[in-house]
Formats: sequence, C-alpha cells, structure tokens
Amino acid sequence: MDIEESMKPVQPRTLYQWFEESAERLPDHPALEVGDEVLSYARLRALALTLAERTHQKLGRAPGRVALVASRTVGAYAGYLAIQRLGAGVVPLNPDHPRERNLDIAQRAGVEAALVDPASAALFDVLPERHRPAVLELPDDERPEQPPLDGMLPPSSHDVDGEAYILFTSGSTGQPKGVAILHRQISAYLSHEVRRYEITPDCRTSQVFGLTFDAHAFDLFATWGGGATLVVPSATELYRPVDFIVERRLTHWFSVPSVVREAQRLGNLPLGRAVTLRHSKFGAEPVTHQHAVLWRQVAPNSEIHNVYGPTELAICCTNHRLTGPSDSWPEYTGGTVPIGVMYPHMEGVLLDEDGLPADEGELCVRGPQRFDGYLDPRENAGRFLSYEEGEGPAAGYDGSRPLTDRHWYRTGDRVRRQDGVMVHCGRLDQQVKIRGHRVELGEVEAVLRRHPRVADVAVVALPSPDGETELAAAYSGRATDPAELDAWLRDRVPLHMVPARLRPLDGLPLNDNGKTDRRAVARLLDTREGT
Repeated sequence: MDIEESMKPVQPRTLYQWFEESAERLPDHPALEVGDEVLSYARLRALALTLAERTHQKLGRAPGRVALVASRTVGAYAGYLAIQRLGAGVVPLNPDHPRERNLDIAQRAGVEAALVDPASAALFDVLPERHRPAVLELPDDERPEQPPLDGMLPPSSHDVDGEAYILFTSGSTGQPKGVAILHRQISAYLSHEVRRYEITPDCRTSQVFGLTFDAHAFDLFATWGGGATLVVPSATELYRPVDFIVERRLTHWFSVPSVVREAQRLGNLPLGRAVTLRHSKFGAEPVTHQHAVLWRQVAPNSEIHNVYGPTELAICCTNHRLTGPSDSWPEYTGGTVPIGVMYPHMEGVLLDEDGLPADEGELCVRGPQRFDGYLDPRENAGRFLSYEEGEGPAAGYDGSRPLTDRHWYRTGDRVRRQDGVMVHCGRLDQQVKIRGHRVELGEVEAVLRRHPRVADVAVVALPSPDGETELAAAYSGRATDPAELDAWLRDRVPLHMVPARLRPLDGLPLNDNGKTDRRAVARLLDTREGT
C-alpha cells in the first residue's frame, strides 16, 4: 500500500483524547520540557485537571469558549489542556499583543472565562462587569501544590463536532476574521501527521509557534498524540536553533523559514551539527531552494518538508518532501520549493478566472479538514465555491444557503502544476505573509485611517534588503510625524503588522479610474528605486 494511502484519517477524537490516551499509556514518560522543568504525562494531566476544576467551580458550569492569555510556560500548556478537558474551545490571546486587539477578539468570540498569566491578570478589568469573563490566574510557580480533586468535574467530552480552538486571522475589512476549528477537523489532520512524521515516544519535538499561530496545534497534539516529548525553546534559544536542537536532542523541527534565515544572519547557524533531526518541517511562508539547501547542510540526516495550508484548512493540507543530497533536487520556476501534493484525504482543484480547471489558477480545497465557515457568517460570501468535475464552471457562494461539505474553500493562492507537484505562485488578493503571519493589507490600512490626522493611506508589501517581505505605507492628511504614527500604531496592532517604512505625502497617487495607484505607491516606497 502507498505510504499516503496508509495514512488516511482514523476514527476522529477530541484534542483532549489525543493527549489522554498517551497519558494513560505512558504516565511516567516526559510530556513537556520548559527550561529545566520536565513534566511527565501524569504530572501534566494532574495540573490540567486541577485548572479545569477551578475554572468549573469559578464559573459554576462548563464554559463554551475560554481565552488563554499565556505563552511558553508550564501554566500555558496545562491551561490549554484544562480548557480541552472542560469541552470548551480555546481562544488563544498573545500577552504581547496590544490590549485593544486582545479585548476585541475576546469580546467577538464571546469568551465566558479566561485563564491568564499573572502579568495579564488585569487585562479584562476595563470591561463592564457584565461583559467581563471569569478570570483565573495560571500558576506562576513551576511546581505549585495541587489540592486533590473533589470530583466536581463533569465527564470528559468526546464530542468531535465541538470547537477545539478559535483563531482570528487578519481581515480585509479591518477586523480579524474568526475561524473555529472543530475537533473532527483537526483530528483528521493529526491522524495523518502522527503517522506521516513517525512520531513515537522516543521522539522529541520543537514548540516554536506561538499559541495564536495555528501550527501550535501540530506542536502540542501531534507530539502528545504520538506519546513524544514537547520541548519548548526560550526566546533567546530561537535565535540559536541549532544549539537548541543539539543540546535538547530534538528529532523533529517545525518553524517558519525566517527563523533559520535570522539565525544565519546572526552567525548562529553552524553546519552539520543537527544530526539527531529526522524530520524538519517548514511552512507559513515560501521556502526557497536556497533555504532548503542550507538546511540540508545543517541537518544532514533529516527529511525536509515544505508544508502548506491556511488556518481555515486545519493547518496543512499539502506536503513536499526532500530527501538525499541537495544536488539531486530539481529547481523550480521562481526559486521556491513546491508545496507538493494534496493530503490523501483532501481534495484540491486549480480554477482559472472563468471557474474552470486549469494547470495554473486559484487553489480551492475541500475535505474533512475544511472549517465550517467564519464566526461571522457574512464573511463566508465570496470565500467558497460550488464546483463538480464535468458540470461546467464553478459557481460563487453568496451566503444565502447553508454551507455543505461539497463546497470548496477559496484559498486566494495562485498555484501552478509542474512536474506532478504544485508550486505556489503568490496571492490573488492583498493578503501577504510577514514573518510567517498572514496579514491583510486592508486591515493595516483600516487601523491607520483611525488616526485623527490621517486622511488616506496605502499599505504595500515590498522586498526588504535582506530578501524578506516587509510592509511599507504612504499616507496623507494633516502633518503627522512618521515616528509618532509608528508609536501610535504599535499600541494597536501586533509588531508584524507595523510597516517598516511610513512616508507622508501631500496626496496618494491615483490611476486613470481615480483609485489609489498601488504600483505608483510601491515605487515611491521601494528603497531600491532611490527614494
């Protein structure tokens, strides 16, 4: 049987079941390493159950959605599991993101409770009491004393149609779009990943992605589902990934490629030392052929994978694997590594501008990993298609009828078939990837327009001197110092959404139709043009 055929999804289960089955089987095996702290599966489960019980007691019932405001601590991981044990959906919030954005997401998600690190304990205090979630502080001590459970927790939910987590992606209207991933959707993904990447109890996997980044679910639950050990790097260790891999004896690495490029820029990427790695995954932004060749020199024994997938498709739905010496790898147009082939349980089709299948067009996807639509149903219009082979061109979805499993999700990515694999050719809209984060240029523009002295603004994505993609913005209005506008914006959006360059203009250039001429704006802002 073909290896991909052997990895079709098995019986779906909840995220907590993925963890608990390993905890039952391997209670004394290490589940989590954070710094010098090592927690067994039994210990981590005990912490999670205690937090779940305290949350249930504080609220007086099982909540529907719970915010988690923490990162890279034992409390954060125990809190995530506690929310799963309660049968609630996790709404991760980054403690380093602006308060205004976190509060907006929490309110639009309708969270009923929040597990927060001590530094974020006052996050919700500004809300009226009737809109304030029940807040429980996560333990800041790595080994807090835990009272015995009193048996008040309801039975563990096995509802695979319930929400596993809710993430908010960048939205073109200026508001992040809520994406709820159900247990059956992420379970279809995990059942493939655990087997595809051979995750077993002897494996040690990286936890590079923040909890607001969808790839965190692979880090946590593919690891725990396979009975392996999750190893969490500190912020400093992320700048020295090879040292981290070697010192912690990692077998699996998963990150955006920019982590590696930044380490190389800092001179922290020694070659030939990461010999324990068996699998190296890169995703969330284009992986260049040059990057893959470099990583082969870093990790000579590792398979290298380029994976692709938007949040709406439960993390990843394609894979391209590189093995053997790099001089045997074919190079593709554009210099990027292909995104590969669809997972065996997912369907993909390339549709041209007329809605007909083509060798190059928009990638549309359906299958058990596809989400069921945005939290705001109005945002579903235009994001799905009806199409069946041999029945004519695709028809758009206007939101007037319920979505079904037969609808295709429009990724907005232009993809080309070449030599039996798919190659990513860019975006069809104004959505870009900045340091692995998906950003709608319209959202950044919408926030900048809220500044009282900004009349109009255009944000474009440009190549930076080091080859990365960065944002740049031109704006018009009353005299506003770029440094002051930069500081104002940093209080309202995450750092990756702050343009690297802000340039005031008397007015934005217009095209023949009277619309903002974005090409002209890009020329004005591109440092390579001498501006």
